[in-house]
Amino acid sequence: MVVPLLILAVALCVALAGWALVFVVRDRAVILKQLFGAAAVEAVLLVQAVVAGMQLLGGHSVDGALFWGYVATALVLLPVAAAWAFAERTRWSSVVLAVAALTVGFLEWRLWQIWGAA
Repeated sequence: MVVPLLILAVALCVALAGWALVFVVRDRAVILKQLFGAAAVEAVLLVQAVVAGMQLLGGHSVDGALFWGYVATALVLLPVAAAWAFAERTRWSSVVLAVAALTVGFLEWRLWQIWGAA
């Protein structure tokens, strides 16, 4: 794991969750710009997964099933939440996006722990 990528991913997740929570308070549905924000987080997660895979091929040792399970969950969660938010045109779409973004942030923190434990 590259720490700057991890910090960027977590910061983007927190920013996206905060933005979605503002919409929850205002009783508004998710807008397309927020989904673009989720796509930006997803892009960082994909880069991070590729870099981690290269580091693992380079010799870093980690519990593969646990690590890749967290990576896969983090990669799948935001697109599913974005699809749900796009289909649900109420304030609950903002709740879904906020919860998903915070969850991905916590998954990233857990990935850092798993990576460091090896």
